[in-house]
Amino acid sequence: MYEHDFYKVIVIGAGQAGLSVGYYLSKAGIPFLILDANERVGDSWRKRWDSLRLFTPSKFDRLAGLPFPASPNYFPTKDEMGDYLETYAAHFKIPVRTGVKVTGLTKEGDIFCLNSTAGSFLAENVVIAMSDFQVSRIPKFASELKKDIVQLHSLEYRNSSQLQDGDVLIVGAGNSGAEISLEVARNNHKVYLSGRDTGHIPFNIEGTLSKLILARVVLRVLFHRIFTTSTPVGRKLRPKLISAGGPLIRINPDDFTKAGIIRVPRVTGVSDGLPVLENNQKLNVKNVIWCTGFNPSFSWIDLPVFKNKELMQTRGIVEKMPGLYFTGLHFLYSFSSTMVHGAARDAAYIVKNIREKRIGVKPEEVRKAV
Repeated sequence: MYEHDFYKVIVIGAGQAGLSVGYYLSKAGIPFLILDANERVGDSWRKRWDSLRLFTPSKFDRLAGLPFPASPNYFPTKDEMGDYLETYAAHFKIPVRTGVKVTGLTKEGDIFCLNSTAGSFLAENVVIAMSDFQVSRIPKFASELKKDIVQLHSLEYRNSSQLQDGDVLIVGAGNSGAEISLEVARNNHKVYLSGRDTGHIPFNIEGTLSKLILARVVLRVLFHRIFTTSTPVGRKLRPKLISAGGPLIRINPDDFTKAGIIRVPRVTGVSDGLPVLENNQKLNVKNVIWCTGFNPSFSWIDLPVFKNKELMQTRGIVEKMPGLYFTGLHFLYSFSSTMVHGAARDAAYIVKNIREKRIGVKPEEVRKAV
């Protein structure tokens, strides 16, 4: 039984991070299996809102070994990205079991034990290739809003047909909130946008200037090589970028004005069933879209790898738990870690570590873990 259930490496998650790990494991000749909770590879992208397009051009959206099927400066849709990941897995014959959600992770001696909706698995190494963006973060006072107010988190939002007639409050003015607010405003809703100004990239990312600056300076240099945990400026900026997010990439403040979007202070609570702003103003809205971010969902990991909710890792390697690795996390090593080209670099680094440090596990140790 143990021979069937035991793997040299199990990777949890078949997004760009997990598939990148799979690619490099294949190249290294290391046996592995990827488990993913979605029905299809790429569904983590397909399930986002309908009009979403990537913030990086296709020349930065390719994984190792397979070009993205589009012109270099094209910005793919979320469905095109999902289909590319599915094609990638098939092209390299990466072993992925979809529809399998991992529900528990423990360790017995040198063997990791994974419980899942498809039974138990054993592994010498485990790579958790999941982003921090797993569970919707919504303030507790949201439950006090009137029952007839439509409430959606950005994770649930697909398009404006989900909204009822009337005004819309978007809570959270980062990239998701900004893009959704513009879409909703174009569909004949009065829109209030609550949240601080996160700043913005001061040029059109799809313009001629962007082809030079965005690609050569922002993505290749700033996000990928300077804003890293290996540089003083990267270490200084990391906490802020993790907690507050980055600047608006495709949108500038003039776009809100032109669309008739009203910027308002942050939402602090509820009064008489209506959202209340920091200046005590009540908004009589019919819809609220919470673009308030996400929390990680790692409660299923029954291992001492977190301290004050912070993962104890260096470039995805958990030194105090040999054989355990993380990738796909926000600013894991650099600001580009959650971008496709950053995820590929992080994966290569982790597989290099697995290849150099792995020690064969004896069969009797596997039997003991079972």
